[in-house]
Amino acid sequence: MDFEEFVAARGEALLRLAQVLTGDPFTAEDLTQAALVDVLRRWDAVCGASHPEAYVRRAMINRFLSWRRRRATSEVLVADLEPHSRDWLADTTADLAARDELRRALSSLAPRARAVLVLRYYADLDDAAIADTMGVSTGTIRSTASRALAALRLTMTPAGREGR
Repeated sequence: MDFEEFVAARGEALLRLAQVLTGDPFTAEDLTQAALVDVLRRWDAVCGASHPEAYVRRAMINRFLSWRRRRATSEVLVADLEPHSRDWLADTTADLAARDELRRALSSLAPRARAVLVLRYYADLDDAAIADTMGVSTGTIRSTASRALAALRLTMTPAGREGR
């Protein structure tokens, strides 16, 4: 499979993964593009691997974590704009409120914790695949996921909302 075929077949799925990771459609496009540019440079080796999409996912996670570290030190957000997507038009107000609450709760997590939860629950990877993607042990993945879920539960419970 050549690079163009891969992007045509898996580009939308990679973009959706990036949107869940970043919480912003514009940053997701940048993240996807940057990861694909990185992968294109080594495409001959990547397409020879048994799972080229796993390689691209790892490039996206590495780039995402790198961007989050840099942004924390050099960029200042002026406004948090809501993403506009045709999918959201069909949602009810309650669905939008629940989705927004989850998006905000996810964005409050540390980048590594957010990446673990996105890979586990959105990309549907098991702990071993997540550990391989992120370059850490499965125990680290389990403990990170446990702490992240506990933080989400606290943030999203009625008692956690009162503290806001």
